[in-house]
Amino acid sequence: MQFKNSPPIGGGWGQMFTGIIETLGKVTALQREQGNLHVTVESAISNELKIDQSVSHNGVCLTVVAVADGKHTVTAIEETLNKTNLGYLEVGEPVNLERCMQLNARLDGHIVQGHVDQTAYCTEFKELDGSWEYTFEYDAAQGNITVEKGSICVNGISLTVVNSQANSFSVAIIPYTFEHTNLHTVHKGSVVNLEFDIIGKYVARLMPR
Repeated sequence: MQFKNSPPIGGGWGQMFTGIIETLGKVTALQREQGNLHVTVESAISNELKIDQSVSHNGVCLTVVAVADGKHTVTAIEETLNKTNLGYLEVGEPVNLERCMQLNARLDGHIVQGHVDQTAYCTEFKELDGSWEYTFEYDAAQGNITVEKGSICVNGISLTVVNSQANSFSVAIIPYTFEHTNLHTVHKGSVVNLEFDIIGKYVARLMPR
């Protein structure tokens, strides 16, 4: 398998998310322009968005460039396409959407920047008694780590790590999350976006010093 590693992709100055998905959008159009991809999404919140607003799409912070008729458009540059799963999008596919956190709001998930660190592959999917368990494998060469019961952002969703390994981890999914995010479309071999916990990344960077 070929993993997509990167400096973190997405985001801008000051945006912060929680990893609590507001709604699912549906891709209605994909337009290539040189190395860029214009993605048009239909959703329940599209009409409320404004030009230049930052919105997380599958965990990638992108800027709204157009809004009309219950749809909005964002542009992913070539660097983003190369290092996230947005380049795999197809018309009709569901996308996890979250607007930036408001300063006076509760932090129900964890601190998410909308900066995808790298992608991972789903290596196992189990349907349990009333829940689902996914296992994801990623390239550990970039130095990202998970910890047992720590936080991980998968496709923009704040989740709790179980079975943390050097290059893999699992997450347990409740029915609400399964139904209201695009995890129900993830299967063995699917590529997902990962953003590792920001506190853990700082600790990992400081430890060698």
